Amino acid sequence: MPENDLNAEADRMLEAALGGRSLHQVLIENSQAETADVAGRAAAIAKNRERALRLLAEIEKTLD
Repeated sequence: MPENDLNAEADRMLEAALGGRSLHQVLIENSQAETADVAGRAAAIAKNRERALRLLAEIEKTLD
């Protein structure tokens, strides 16, 4: 396959992946999604910490 055909095919695949959005829009959306994921992980860490502290308190009660 000639190089021009490969480039054209790559361009078509990129356009399809972008779904009509600009590269800038895609980067912003990905950044926002990543930020949301960070917030979700932080919330999960806090919830796990609370659970661990409650469990530790229950264990300490049984030892007394």
